[in-house]
Amino acid sequence: MILSRAPTRITLGGGGTDLESYYSKHGGFLIAAGINKYCTILANKRFYENIRLSYSQTEIVDTVTEIKHPIFRAALELLGIDRRIELHSTADVPAGCGLGTSSTFTVALLNALHTYKHDFVTHKQLAEEACHIEIDMLGEPIGKQDQYMAAFGGLTCLTFDRNGDVLAEPLRIPQEALDQLESNLLLFFTGKERQASDILAEQDIRSKQDDPDMIGNLDRIKEIGLETKRYLENGEPDMLGELLHTHWEIKKKRSCDISTPFFNECYELARKNGASGGKLIGAGGGGFFMFYCENNHKPRIIEAMKKCGLRWERFRFDFDGAKILVNT
Repeated sequence: MILSRAPTRITLGGGGTDLESYYSKHGGFLIAAGINKYCTILANKRFYENIRLSYSQTEIVDTVTEIKHPIFRAALELLGIDRRIELHSTADVPAGCGLGTSSTFTVALLNALHTYKHDFVTHKQLAEEACHIEIDMLGEPIGKQDQYMAAFGGLTCLTFDRNGDVLAEPLRIPQEALDQLESNLLLFFTGKERQASDILAEQDIRSKQDDPDMIGNLDRIKEIGLETKRYLENGEPDMLGELLHTHWEIKKKRSCDISTPFFNECYELARKNGASGGKLIGAGGGGFFMFYCENNHKPRIIEAMKKCGLRWERFRFDFDGAKILVNT
């Protein structure tokens, strides 16, 4: 039996510059953090010759090509596993919540399958294979952030070269600033799930067309990512709130689907109760709100968001990345 786990992520600055349609011409940069909300895969050798999969549905098939779940099918095809295996998946957060769960699932699955085959793989290989499955094999209009964060975890700076190479480096943040950052970030589930590809497809098309508004928008978002890195490494985490606020105001201009009147009301209420900034995590349209606030404002913000119907979710940073928990 093999138990494989990978973390979801929150983006602190620069999100959206990891799509090929942008970074292939301009280069991309962002900072993200792995958090302790996980996708977990259990893999086991099956007594029978066929394949059994368990997720929100159950599949028992004789061949890989019969599998309905696209990521299960693509991963098994990629690694050449075609019989006598059982795979079960669980997740701490729902799909479509903005925390990168699809890519987290893919990375955890690949790590389980490589371990099943007695392969040694690096975090970078897991991230690259996950990108290959989701972007190349399945044609999703998504970026490379989620796959790399699921593999590496931690507080990580990702630089996207024009040739497609990705450099993952740990954020050099002082310990005191790290503790303050973790304490002052709040996550709230909006209750609305959505597919990131629906929103990212518009960004992807406009970037490919060199739409000046979209390119200018992403250029500024990249600058915010670099500013975030400088402030955090200088031990000034409180500056993140102002940068998140600027990020959110710019991000909303990318698409009318990123926010709604209700989300705008929630955001303004959080600001009135002490949040210095925040944004919807991921592509937008639903999922999780993240706010930055100082400790003495946290109870007021939590109470205000609860009255709006938002659910507060405690979290910690994850520094393990993709990990095999059990291998018997």
